[in-house]
Amino acid sequence: MKLTALALITLGIFSMNSVQAQSVANGKTLYNRCVSCHGENGEGKKSMKAPRIAGQYDWYIYSSLVQFKTGERKNPDMLPFIKNLKDSDFKDLAAYISTL
Repeated sequence: MKLTALALITLGIFSMNSVQAQSVANGKTLYNRCVSCHGENGEGKKSMKAPRIAGQYDWYIYSSLVQFKTGERKNPDMLPFIKNLKDSDFKDLAAYISTL
């Protein structure tokens, strides 16, 4: 458990600068695909079992998206929405979502 927490913190530290430098405007456009489950303002939807993501750290959103796409974290509902996105799209989404 401690090792996992340390790994996430380390990932966050090394990812933070690259995520922040991305396009929030493009992230806002890409977020349109997320609204049906996560809500217009990232508030989440209990009926969809989609968590609140508004205000989440950009590095955490980014690392979560990467883990969903690679299959490290399983979420078959998310995969169709993100499977064709590039790494830069993930960074843009993360930058935008962290502003909600």
